[in-house]
Amino acid sequence: MSADTKRSDPQAAAVTLRGLGWKSHFQQQLNEDEALTGLRPARVTSVRRSGLHVLGPDVDTALPPFVDPEGGDGANATIGDWLLLDPELPTVRHMLERFSLFKRRSPGTGRAVQLIAANVDTVFIVTSCNQDFNVARLERYLTLARQAEVTPVFVLTKPDLADDPEAYVEQAQALDRSIVVECVNAKTEAGANRLLPWCGAGQTVVFVGSSGVGKSTLVKTLTGEDSIVTQGIREDDAKGRHTTSARELYQLASGAWLVDTPGMRELSLADVKDGLEIVFADLSDLSEHCRFNDCAHEAEPGCAVKAAIARGEIDAQRVERWKKLVQEEAHNAMSLVEKRAKDKALGKMIKTTLKGKRR
Repeated sequence: MSADTKRSDPQAAAVTLRGLGWKSHFQQQLNEDEALTGLRPARVTSVRRSGLHVLGPDVDTALPPFVDPEGGDGANATIGDWLLLDPELPTVRHMLERFSLFKRRSPGTGRAVQLIAANVDTVFIVTSCNQDFNVARLERYLTLARQAEVTPVFVLTKPDLADDPEAYVEQAQALDRSIVVECVNAKTEAGANRLLPWCGAGQTVVFVGSSGVGKSTLVKTLTGEDSIVTQGIREDDAKGRHTTSARELYQLASGAWLVDTPGMRELSLADVKDGLEIVFADLSDLSEHCRFNDCAHEAEPGCAVKAAIARGEIDAQRVERWKKLVQEEAHNAMSLVEKRAKDKALGKMIKTTLKGKRR
């Protein structure tokens, strides 16, 4: 086993597809496409700037970055992806269709999409019981999870820093009563083990959250890997000084795989319209009763949302957060549409140029 893939037991059984998280979703793709016959599946367990590390039955190797020519915004292979290798070379011949994908718009003013993790079963949305706790940020992460159709779990860390950690639990629970909220001490095995019900053999989980909230501490506690370096938090603003520098897939003793991702100082949403409608289902449904279809819920007559606020039925601050996210998503989605159109035009120009040269 290479250094890129940490296993809790050095004497673990041989790697199997099922143990790596192989599902019928992937097998069906092989059964339906004869062109894929004979290719060897392997899963991406590490993503660095220099390339990928993949693992599979009789496969444990580093590869250069892979870009699926038909992949669009999700063209780059990312952590958790399944690749099909030519066993003779080996080189990547194909990337299997994902059943889930976490992505965000890249930080800054660019239009690129940044992939976070693929083929995930559960997302642990991690925050801490201190100044980092932010309801608006939790709603953003929850929107990502709902868009990806992945089970979300709120994980609240550092309860020892709060006079009343239950108050933070209640705020998180109020966002969605159907979601489990776990308040844990990330440094203790007993605390980390409260997450094990979602960590069965072959399951894949991802931790998301800001830097310094305890994601890597949870990973280190669950895996027993001391090589994961963490630091404390600054007393002036409770922000973490540790940021994971690369994305890694770690295996637990239970047989589950978990992803440790870099802390996200900025989480810009795009292509998450469905996720927003789920997270804010009550407001979306209420807006259907507004007099105007394009109601901005500001000063328009017949606005059902403003009327509900006046009656004290919904929270005005939550409405403002919803409006902000809807506007942001629409703006970023339009930017992505423009980018895709330009990329498509560029691709056609390149094909035309190459065709002319061949002639």
